[in-house]
Amino acid sequence: MLKRATTVPGTLAGAGALWAVSRWLPQAVVALRVWIFAKVNGSNEITLPGERGGPGLFLRLYSNPAANGRSRGAALSDLFWYWLAPGPEVHQEHLEDGPRYDEAARTTRAVLSLPTAEIEQLADRCARRVLDELPARPLTLVRLRDLMMPIWAEFFYELVFREPCHPIARDLIVGNANDVVTSLKCTGLRHMDTRHRLTRYLLARIDAGEVPHQLPALLSRRERAHYLQGAFFNTAVVQMSEGMAHLLLAIAQHQDVQDRIRAEPDTNYLDHVLDETLRQFPLFGIAHRITTDDIDIGDGHPIPAGTVLCFNYQDFERTGHADPDRFDPDRWATHRAKDTHHIPFGVAANRPCPAWRLSPIAMRVAARTVLDRYHLRSSVSHTRPIPHRAPCLLLAADKPPSSAVVRAAMTGLRLRDRIEDVTRGITQLVLGTWMVLDARRQQPCTRYFAEQDRKEASRCPMVRS
Repeated sequence: MLKRATTVPGTLAGAGALWAVSRWLPQAVVALRVWIFAKVNGSNEITLPGERGGPGLFLRLYSNPAANGRSRGAALSDLFWYWLAPGPEVHQEHLEDGPRYDEAARTTRAVLSLPTAEIEQLADRCARRVLDELPARPLTLVRLRDLMMPIWAEFFYELVFREPCHPIARDLIVGNANDVVTSLKCTGLRHMDTRHRLTRYLLARIDAGEVPHQLPALLSRRERAHYLQGAFFNTAVVQMSEGMAHLLLAIAQHQDVQDRIRAEPDTNYLDHVLDETLRQFPLFGIAHRITTDDIDIGDGHPIPAGTVLCFNYQDFERTGHADPDRFDPDRWATHRAKDTHHIPFGVAANRPCPAWRLSPIAMRVAARTVLDRYHLRSSVSHTRPIPHRAPCLLLAADKPPSSAVVRAAMTGLRLRDRIEDVTRGITQLVLGTWMVLDARRQQPCTRYFAEQDRKEASRCPMVRS
């Protein structure tokens, strides 16, 4: 009896400890990642908003033409290049200003330039095809990011190749995108074979003349494959999948919002929900820029050339809003994005996201396509990195499960999420530390620019003297 009596309190204590750890560990991991991004460059770094200035300075510096360095000269770039391999040297986000960037940007704009009606039709068609693959049952448990990736893999495949996406190609694209984002979240290591398989596929399509777009002439054959892989089949697929996961998870956790979206299909309420989602859970965490000239900010202490500016999107998006932690789509009935601290796609003066027009159109359509078929419910934590990939219950709209079944599933989902928070947090700390150290050892960005400088010096002997 004594053994039995002491087991129950011990079990309760263990459960309580697990619950407590699950409450602070995920936030601690996020804070640690932000700290690493800010400090990996040593003293040659300024984080905004921060001690040097608030949201006003954030916008001034982000828009300043001298804050235009992308990778060269920042130790943090080694980490991002490590995660984005292969091909970070031709990734549009990391290309330095110049002819190569100009060509890549023109190509991207051309690929993404579709009339609104065509964007809507393509997004709906791709979403329906993927949703048709789900089992026909009253309740289905999914991870929203995993559900969304095949949709956007097909979507961007059709944009690039102007033909329906073959299942083999879809698997290659999803495998690549998932491997990149998993390593970025530090929930798994890189699997370069997975990425190289997509590279080989794209090289074969390029060699066969099957890409119906004029690819950048200044890029080599392999660089063109890496450009397509990085811009469309990594960044585009990942960002759209994460954005949709945030949007649908927010809808799943706010039933009043979900009901109103259905009740007001002809209003702009879904636009407000999307704006609020991207405000509270911005797709960018830390964006870094390297100053290429001194910047006078009027305080007598100019920011010198070569400084690494780390722009913290989430802190910036929280400023200027009443009760910023509250999910409130109605705030956008009176707020306008251009009049508040809201830059979900960057700023026009400093390379805004090339999909700034396409993305909201496609996301709204995909969300309505999902909501036409399912009611969404979820009881998991919701943070900007969503390392759990957004677990969610899909309740069939035509034959929903009983309320008792839904309550039991929600309880189980919440408990599993708490357990996973702890194990995943430990995994992130271990794997993240290993990858940061491995990136510092490999120095992919630093070595690339050193090699470019050596080549330039060999072409211009006067430089060496």
